[in-house]
Amino acid sequence: MIEQRLSAQRGRGDHGWLHSRHTFSFANYWDPEQAGFSDLLVINDDRVAPSRGFGAHPHRNMEIISYVLEGALEHKDSMGTGSVIRPGDVQLMSAGSGVTHSEFNHSGADEVHFLQIWVVPAEKETPPAYQQVTVADAEKRGALRLIVSPEGGAGVLRIRQDMCIWSGLFDDAEQQTFSLAADRWAWIHLARGAITVNGIRFNAGDGARIRNESMLTFSDGEQAEVLLFDMRPEA
Repeated sequence: MIEQRLSAQRGRGDHGWLHSRHTFSFANYWDPEQAGFSDLLVINDDRVAPSRGFGAHPHRNMEIISYVLEGALEHKDSMGTGSVIRPGDVQLMSAGSGVTHSEFNHSGADEVHFLQIWVVPAEKETPPAYQQVTVADAEKRGALRLIVSPEGGAGVLRIRQDMCIWSGLFDDAEQQTFSLAADRWAWIHLARGAITVNGIRFNAGDGARIRNESMLTFSDGEQAEVLLFDMRPEA
């Protein structure tokens, strides 16, 4: 079953310098029917004005992924990590027993557009950690490329949960079929463009809960950038 959630159905947070769309309940947006999906708790689609951002604030017991679509996002944290992430970069901060961080638009002229994703960890109060990887477009072109997994590895970030995240770029005749195990759920998030999945058309910002599907076929992309979350069923 593919249960689509359209972009326009998402929550909104407009703060002048920040325009955010919330796939799941977050901050002042609350919908009991959209309180995450298994261990996937947050997908915020954020656009931040030049030189603005989120000042230093704490997190605890959360896996936080930043995925930049346009512009540059500057990160600093209490572990001493400082970096600027750009399109193609993926960042994973394991907050564990506690970390403070800030995120700002690195540019004084251009907006930064990124996804912030929160995943509930399998264990609490673990030591905090930071990881970052760059994935070339060629590795995602016409295919789903693993970017996050419980094991990690070369070019793959290690998450403290039973979840894998795949990223792909699709245009025209490019096509990929993904096999989903019988005991797994999935979530699709289309970051931009348009694509068809099992005959259902997705446009930028659309997502979908997926249960009891063995095969997912991604086709007919139009400058599509898609994320696929492969996860355990809700506990």
